[in-house]
Amino acid sequence: MRFEVSFFNYVKSAAFGLCSVLLVTLTACSKDDFNDLRRYISDVKVRPKAPIQPLPEIKIVEPFMFKPDGLRDPFHAIERLEEPGNIKFAAGGGIRPDTSRRREELESFSLDTLRMVGTLSMNSELWGLIRVNDGTVHRVQVGNYIGRNYGRIIRILEDKLELMEIVPVLEKPGTWREQPASLALVE
Repeated sequence: MRFEVSFFNYVKSAAFGLCSVLLVTLTACSKDDFNDLRRYISDVKVRPKAPIQPLPEIKIVEPFMFKPDGLRDPFHAIERLEEPGNIKFAAGGGIRPDTSRRREELESFSLDTLRMVGTLSMNSELWGLIRVNDGTVHRVQVGNYIGRNYGRIIRILEDKLELMEIVPVLEKPGTWREQPASLALVE
């Protein structure tokens, strides 16, 4: 019996609390205090109306007809440059790349995709720090090869790498020439 009375008192007090919260909430909602909103609306209505700007002139763009005749199919792989083993040399001496040596890792990147990010001095020798597109940083020294044109590092300075590339002469197939290049420090 005692349990029933205490449970009844608990339910009665919870209901009273809920009713009082509901009554306070409804009382707060019944206030008609929109004076600040009415004042703002009247201020906006009193403001002088600005003239409407005319629409900008529409520029007529002439249609372009794409004619792919004679162009490379974008869905086929680009033809790779000749592999070192397939390079044919002109008779006689002259400058030519050393195709018998083992290719270095940075030779698979185009020179314009490589970035010099700093230098490192070890045992009184200056090393260059080169970053590739994926963020990997490589350490290079004089004599290393980088770039696709058989570029050999000939000097490392604090602010740049100087290279000597060996490129084919287009006018004379099978002949090569040296071409200086450099990679400047990216700040």
